[in-house]
Amino acid sequence: MKLAAISDIHGNLDALHAVLEDVRREGVDEIVNLGDILSGPLQPAATADFLMTQAFVTIRGNHERQLLAVLDGPREQIDAATSDGFAATQVTAAHAQWLRGLAAQHWLAPDVLLVHGTPATDLQYWMETVTPDAGRHGSPGMRGATEDEVRERLGADAARASLVLCGHTHVPRLAQCGTTLIANPGSVGLQAYEDAHPHEHRVEVGSPHARYAIVQRRAQGWDVQLRAVAYDWGRASRLAAERGRADWAYALATGRMPAPAATIAP
Repeated sequence: MKLAAISDIHGNLDALHAVLEDVRREGVDEIVNLGDILSGPLQPAATADFLMTQAFVTIRGNHERQLLAVLDGPREQIDAATSDGFAATQVTAAHAQWLRGLAAQHWLAPDVLLVHGTPATDLQYWMETVTPDAGRHGSPGMRGATEDEVRERLGADAARASLVLCGHTHVPRLAQCGTTLIANPGSVGLQAYEDAHPHEHRVEVGSPHARYAIVQRRAQGWDVQLRAVAYDWGRASRLAAERGRADWAYALATGRMPAPAATIAP
């Protein structure tokens, strides 16, 4: 079994096409999509149109759940300045129906599990832990998870898997947990962001390349290649800027978040 794992596209269709061009050279058996597909100020509708024609195994992430909640609410309360709100102004009823049909997790094989965050929730980071110290002594408000934290988040049911693929954090990372390998391919479409759940923190991968992973079963275990693919991130950055998202524009162009205003010299 040879898989390409993609996640966290966030409507960045240019990055997705670059990743899939790289995937085509690998001769994979299957492409799996781990969620957070459309939300953001880029191309949510065009991304949905494209993915709906593909045979990828796709699960939903927290942003699919959040986007559907926005769509189910009053139209006049949609805030198009937010990632989910902008996507809600762009997607069609057919797109929403497709999203509603996505499962939260999926057993691809008897020992291969796909989730977005962790088996318990789409909002939990698995191999990272958010800390309440963002900004203190340069802390981003996040650290690598401890061995005990990774094991606790695995849970009893998922522990029967030899491989669990997850996304959500946008950080490419592996962790061996007993006989289970947990792999996050990173984000196709967004290499830095800030969030406030459960505390303020920032995620920065450090370069704007689109990320994905090639995963292959061998006799000795699972091989994982974490890939970084160049694409026209300048175009994506300009589109975000045109739509009033300076934070996305900077993140797409650099893989980092802009420094807080108080630390920027005049």
